[in-house]
Amino acid sequence: MVKQILLVALGGGAGSALRYLTSMYAAAHARGLFPLGTFAVNIAGCFLIGLLVGLSARGGIIGDDAKLLLITGFCGGYTTFSAFSLENVTLFHDGHYLTLTVYILASVLAGAVALCLGLLAARQIP
Repeated sequence: MVKQILLVALGGGAGSALRYLTSMYAAAHARGLFPLGTFAVNIAGCFLIGLLVGLSARGGIIGDDAKLLLITGFCGGYTTFSAFSLENVTLFHDGHYLTLTVYILASVLAGAVALCLGLLAARQIP
């Protein structure tokens, strides 16, 4: 269990660092209101998790340790949006359309509400 945690932590740290660098690069080179850095990270993360899951499904190409390091760790540290997207595609593929719809809407709406509640709570702390 310690080995698995270390693999996830190592991958997550690398993914988080690359997310930061990507966001800083985009912020330095992009103008306007569109959050290009976050968008680029999310789309790149979705491509990467799709590639890794696809290779993993082919058997023998990516082992369990590499999945922990790269999919759970790196992609999770780089962007949780990739995991969210994978879950949505899986629900769609498996024909769970109602669950898919509820999950997407609830995630976006509940996330925005939770963020607002967090901001309100922060104002209450002296």
